[in-house]
Amino acid sequence: MKNIFFILLLVLLMASGIFLLKNKSDVKKQTLEVKKKNINTNPLSVELMRTEKFPGSDIKIEETLDPGSNYKRYIISYLSEGLKIYGLLTVPSGEKPKNGWPAIIFNHGHIPPDQYSPTERYIAYVDYFAMNGYIVLKSNYRGNGQSEGQPEGAYYSPAYAVDILNAVSSIKKFKDADPNKIGMWGHSMGGNITLRDLTVKPNDIKAAVIWGGVVGSYDDLLNNWQRRVPFRPGPTEMALRNRYRQNLTKQFGAPKTNPVFWNAIDPTYFLKDITAPIQLHHGESDEEVPLAFSQSLFEKLKSMNKKVELYTYPGADHNISQGFNLAMERSLQFFDKYLKGGESK
Repeated sequence: MKNIFFILLLVLLMASGIFLLKNKSDVKKQTLEVKKKNINTNPLSVELMRTEKFPGSDIKIEETLDPGSNYKRYIISYLSEGLKIYGLLTVPSGEKPKNGWPAIIFNHGHIPPDQYSPTERYIAYVDYFAMNGYIVLKSNYRGNGQSEGQPEGAYYSPAYAVDILNAVSSIKKFKDADPNKIGMWGHSMGGNITLRDLTVKPNDIKAAVIWGGVVGSYDDLLNNWQRRVPFRPGPTEMALRNRYRQNLTKQFGAPKTNPVFWNAIDPTYFLKDITAPIQLHHGESDEEVPLAFSQSLFEKLKSMNKKVELYTYPGADHNISQGFNLAMERSLQFFDKYLKGGESK
């Protein structure tokens, strides 16, 4: 009798153990599913952004400016998530190629949004591409200058990257542009936007050039970005940046403790999907963005057999002022090769 009782007790204990283990496994599985859902539904998720549509709109000419040496200049607007985004557009004056002019989406670096003007800053850069046979569209981004919306930034919000993807769609609809020959140029923060958009919509951009780009991983941005000059954005912009960054770190922790989440929103984790050739430029005396960011990106892309070039400039600052002409010449030759030479296909 005692043996039967002992066997029944043993069976009951085993059944209870199996139930507890299964229940624990189910809870763990549900927890992982919840975490995965949170990752996939975060607006910065690269996979989620790939499912989104960025239709842009027809480009509206708001103002005709004085022309350049051999190109026309306009203040234009287009739509991004219902917001009216302004920008500077240049169009070559010569005989248009059969399929339209190649175009460069120009992503500028950080400028205090309330001080931003499309006809100031980066004028020499835009002029160089414009006078060499390119349509150039320099977007204001939302909340910058006259553009509607809040200046959410580029690192902890997808807002600016979304505005640029809508700019790409808008320029594809523009009557003078070749929709199959669109390149992208980015400086500093604009380099970060460029890299994100290259991973989200890898087939839309045929070539990309990045100067002094914020192209490190999120671990780099949070822990390895030591500026040697002060960065003082305005109070509204600072409040928005801090809120987005703090919300992410509060909800998901740090990159080292929760790499699954941070990898899901990190463009450098999706480099294998990039199809466009990339050219990187960085001043070796850059006090705002570490040279190591560009060097690391170059090594990662090179290890994946991607088409990538890196040029560094001894003594040059964040704007590569001390090597400007050479850097612009190399950038133009790169775009000519992959946008005009047909080698991007």
